[in-house]
Amino acid sequence: MTVSEQPIPLRLKPTRQFPFLARHPWVHAHALAEDGRDLECGQVIDLLDHDGNWIARGILNPASRLRIRLYAFDTAIAIDEKLWQKRIDEAILRRRVTAPLDHQAAERLVFSESDLLSGLIVDRYADCLGVQFTSGALLRWKDSILDYLRQALGSRSIVARIDPRTAKHEGVDELETCLGEPLSAPVVYRQNDLDLVVDLQSGQKTGGFLDQRCNHQAVASYLHGRRVLDVCCYTGGFGLVAAKQGAAEVLGIDSSQAALDAAVKAAERNGLNAITFEKGDCFDSLKKCAQEGRVFDAVILDPPRFAGSRHQIDSALRAYGRLNSLALDLLTPGGILVTCSCSGRVSRADFLNMLLDVGRRRRRDMVVMENRGPSPDHPVAISCPESDYLKCLIAEIR
Repeated sequence: MTVSEQPIPLRLKPTRQFPFLARHPWVHAHALAEDGRDLECGQVIDLLDHDGNWIARGILNPASRLRIRLYAFDTAIAIDEKLWQKRIDEAILRRRVTAPLDHQAAERLVFSESDLLSGLIVDRYADCLGVQFTSGALLRWKDSILDYLRQALGSRSIVARIDPRTAKHEGVDELETCLGEPLSAPVVYRQNDLDLVVDLQSGQKTGGFLDQRCNHQAVASYLHGRRVLDVCCYTGGFGLVAAKQGAAEVLGIDSSQAALDAAVKAAERNGLNAITFEKGDCFDSLKKCAQEGRVFDAVILDPPRFAGSRHQIDSALRAYGRLNSLALDLLTPGGILVTCSCSGRVSRADFLNMLLDVGRRRRRDMVVMENRGPSPDHPVAISCPESDYLKCLIAEIR
């Protein structure tokens, strides 16, 4: 069966239209009366309510539970190469509203749903791009999208991939391809006055998380002269900037030896002597510090995502509660707690309520100094609450 050049209509089940009238971009298979299982991946779909009224236009992947991704809520908008090019141009211009172009820096240029390009993520590291496809259906236009990115940005090299987990969920083959100059070495870039590197060719990036870039800088301003424990430090983002900007000493802990090796190299590259690293599980390491009677003037918690689905919200909140409780046990009065969540399913209100309960149980007062989100190059689509995923709170603990 071939992809039809014309949109194919599919109906929703009764009363399932309301999220899409509000422009939410994800249509799961269970919401459809006609699930499109017999159609080709990449087929353009006109989404109809159960009575046959037109709602939106998107593209379908019959192998994915996220069956249709929506891109147009106007019948006059066609889904084709020109639409992707227009949305990419708009996303790039959006970044220039908040900051001028810095050729040596890193930034997210396209952020999937937030830039009305569900399934596409584009990160720029200096003159190179890392592209992630998270939609199997979007692969129909892969070559034209990559060609346009190279044309629009003049990048030295573009590395594009679908990671194994995404490929399994989307029912497609894993992908890794490179356009332009082959990369024989990691890409060097500047961030927060540090020289950093990212290996775009490896299976996993070893650069810092770009969404926390501004938070690294904001947090460092509270840590001058303090003893800092950076838990789930990954490649050292928070701790490296804190050490650069005057923290007395920093201990970074992470369970990934590869991430710690990258963090050590980054510290050496930037001449930072006040930071050390240890391998360990976040919960076990915090307990061990307490048993040894160690105290800190600041604790940073930046754990991986605890809730990947709505069914995991309660268990995630319990895990956040345990982690933050253990951190409070190590903080001196007047100490700084920096606590983060990248679980989009956990709302900001739920996260604050978790902290309220932690403070009550530990009989400690918390004063939130800053209630932050991601860097401006990670905007939030109001129609897709899941894009408001990152919470970063800076609190004084008494």
